[in-house]
Amino acid sequence: MNRWIYGLARGLAWVGGLVLVALTVMSVVSILGRAASSWGLGPVPGDFELVEAGTAVAVFCFMPWCHLMRGHAVVDILWRAYPPFLQRLLNALSQLLMFGVWVLLTWRMAYGLQDYYENGETSFILHMPVWWGYALCMVAALLGCLVYLWALLESLGAAKPPEEIEFSGGGH
Repeated sequence: MNRWIYGLARGLAWVGGLVLVALTVMSVVSILGRAASSWGLGPVPGDFELVEAGTAVAVFCFMPWCHLMRGHAVVDILWRAYPPFLQRLLNALSQLLMFGVWVLLTWRMAYGLQDYYENGETSFILHMPVWWGYALCMVAALLGCLVYLWALLESLGAAKPPEEIEFSGGGH
């Protein structure tokens, strides 16, 4: 199961990376189009709307992998002075808190998705339904719930990470 969870999180991160690459290419094309407006070219219509939605999708795709790799910033001034049992307890509590926050975020996003779907709001230039961006983020958020739960299970000793994984650790 751990290989599946880690593969899922890694795959989400790759999707987020591909979204960012596509946004970057589109932004470059749009900027070049603006610069060449005297030659009849122009910006990509709705580029900022696409960047807004795409960036949100990318962030939701990156967060589960970052969490599994322990890539969040950690201030560990006193961490090494704590006894091992306290370190395990604090780690489990922080994992529980992160899981709770992610579930809360997912729940509120589902509420926002439903609201935007029902009211039919669209973006200004492309007239793209706003709920589309929420729906894409929701897929990543739901998969992230599984990942954050798995990280909690790892901290409680109920699951083990794959042996070949090297954690980055974001300590400062």
